[in-house]
Amino acid sequence: MPHRDFLRVAVLGAGHGGQAMAGWMAWQGHQVRLFNRSAEALMPLRSGLTLEGVVSGHVRLQVTTHIDEALDGADLVMVVTPATAHRPLAYRMVPHLSPEQVVLLHPGRTGGALEVARILAAAGLPNVVAEAETFLMASRVEAPGTARIYQIKQRVRVAAVPADQTRRVVELLQKIHPAFVPARNVLETSLQNIGAIFHPAPLLLNLGRVQAGLPFDHYHEGITPGVAAVMEEADRERTDLAARLGVEVLSARQWLRKAYGVDGRNLYESIQANRSYRGLKAPQTDRHRYLTEDVPTGLVPMVSLGKALGLPMAVMESLVRMAECLHRVEYSATGRTVESLGLAGLGPAAIRRTVELGFAPQAHRAGMEG
Repeated sequence: MPHRDFLRVAVLGAGHGGQAMAGWMAWQGHQVRLFNRSAEALMPLRSGLTLEGVVSGHVRLQVTTHIDEALDGADLVMVVTPATAHRPLAYRMVPHLSPEQVVLLHPGRTGGALEVARILAAAGLPNVVAEAETFLMASRVEAPGTARIYQIKQRVRVAAVPADQTRRVVELLQKIHPAFVPARNVLETSLQNIGAIFHPAPLLLNLGRVQAGLPFDHYHEGITPGVAAVMEEADRERTDLAARLGVEVLSARQWLRKAYGVDGRNLYESIQANRSYRGLKAPQTDRHRYLTEDVPTGLVPMVSLGKALGLPMAVMESLVRMAECLHRVEYSATGRTVESLGLAGLGPAAIRRTVELGFAPQAHRAGMEG
């Protein structure tokens, strides 16, 4: 790993997060190449990117639709895409990755680093794959060629596969921002996926309003006492799963207390007390990432892991089934499962050993298709 202060970074994904992150790193002086599968999002960036908000200025970016060009010579490959793109991107990266390159899923949702590390190892690649528990910043692309960074989080935990590489990855990331700190392992970052609790249930349980196009606040109006009760039970399943695996995670109420300084006698009261959620509108379509991403890469892997370890996971599974009926997609088959994470047939101790040691690369780089 280089000891110089400035990094060569490949950012994969030119959405809201990818553009802001690429711009932030370029503004700091890092050499950034921004990859996107479609050229349309990159066209306004060929003359540079204007940053607003936390920092202001204009930066130059190298942009490309060729993944080999983006990865060439990069110290860090930062994947800033919806989590549903992690698997196909991993297969697409295989022919072009160098073994010393670090891959960071930013964020990984639930099981992202395990899934990608297993794919790379099966292709004979020993790369360190890490995941962040959440995205570093709140940002939006406000106009073509302009990205606004509203806020940078104070603390973002990161873990690597294998776990003994976490400290090295964090030292690398702290050249980008000191908010990156080490987590114990990727079970900790994966099971602290609060979005899987806060997103699918309110959308599914307000489906009538969503499909009728009636605007409402996702949190303060969509989460009634009854909806919050369902969410709190799903959250208990998540924390029970973490306990079964020997991992400490914050409950949803504890997370709200730590992140926003709010509390209540139950999850409903805690959410209502959070002024930061005021005015955050619910999706106006059920084809939204709150379902299309948070179900297959949040709820499904938790259900799959829990049931494999003898936990019922009844509420989470019911939410998955509702989303499957709504979208006519078998998320429980296409999403992340113990099989795709390389954890099938393993008990808690063996799962912990796998996340600590990682996957042994196969002796040869196999031709693989995503």
